[in-house]
Amino acid sequence: MYRWLIRPILFRCDAEWVHHAVVKILKVVCKVPGVTTLFRWLFWGKAYYNPVVFVGTKFPNRVGLAAGFDKNAVLIDELASMGFGHVEIGTVTPRPQPGNPRPRLFRLPADKALINRMGFNNDGVDTVVERLKRRKSKVIVGGNIGKNTTTPNEEAYKDYLYCFDRLYDYVDYFVVNVSCPNIASLHELQDRNQLQTILQHLVDSRKNRLVKKPILLKISPDLDEAQIDDVLDVVNSLGIDGLVVTNTTVKREGLVTSSQAVKEIGAGGLSGQPLKNRSTELIRIISSKTDGQLPIIGVGGIMDERDAEEKIRAGATLVQVYTGFIYAGPFLPSRINKRLAADK
Repeated sequence: MYRWLIRPILFRCDAEWVHHAVVKILKVVCKVPGVTTLFRWLFWGKAYYNPVVFVGTKFPNRVGLAAGFDKNAVLIDELASMGFGHVEIGTVTPRPQPGNPRPRLFRLPADKALINRMGFNNDGVDTVVERLKRRKSKVIVGGNIGKNTTTPNEEAYKDYLYCFDRLYDYVDYFVVNVSCPNIASLHELQDRNQLQTILQHLVDSRKNRLVKKPILLKISPDLDEAQIDDVLDVVNSLGIDGLVVTNTTVKREGLVTSSQAVKEIGAGGLSGQPLKNRSTELIRIISSKTDGQLPIIGVGGIMDERDAEEKIRAGATLVQVYTGFIYAGPFLPSRINKRLAADK
């Protein structure tokens, strides 16, 4: 029904407008008595609870929602009823910011892909914290943190540290986003010295806490071999708990969509099916380099159950969906959960 009726209607409208409309509809619908219970019955199924320990935390299943869908933590309770074992909010920055000018989110249906140049649009970490204080569900929540666009790179660590400190008591793990292609010069923070400075401040802050929250680093699919080795050296030396592999890509090779149409869309990060193989390849490479000892969340191009299985076999412990959730529909998490449970 979703593929043949609902999706064609939604895809006739602007992608970002549809996203905000769906958020509002879910908020309203889930306020009706009994709807959340109905959602849990529909989306959870017997395979929903398939627990796995990741970075010292027990996750109810392996499937999560990637950062970017619920940037501002407005849908956590609703999404918790739809089969997700964890929800990653953000990317969150210290101060609110509008992001890049619209239009900034584009579909490539022939490729089952999206191109976005959102630019870390969010309500700011202080507003997000207030929402997290009011959440009712116990779903695992990750906090994806970044810097404000106007913050110079040499001061970026201050933004990451501020978000880290404000969110610490309200999320279960952190993801440091230095790899989004939609913030000018952000990719420079992946260079060894810059990355070490940011992560060192977060690790030092964590030392003073009673509870140790995991810190993960989200990396770009466009890293070369030397950059991967640099990242792993920094991660190992500082005791970073794991990686999220991968963010979106700036590359456009192998697309079915015409080069002219892609050129007209312009800059942005590409996600979805074209990213699948590179993401899986990087998971396999990193798992091999670390003898499978570095925990990994696999993201990128998971459009169905088999794609999720590939990420797990390559070395990921958890997987996250976003573009696949949009193309395949709301039952994707429960289908993946059922498949992974059957593989046990």
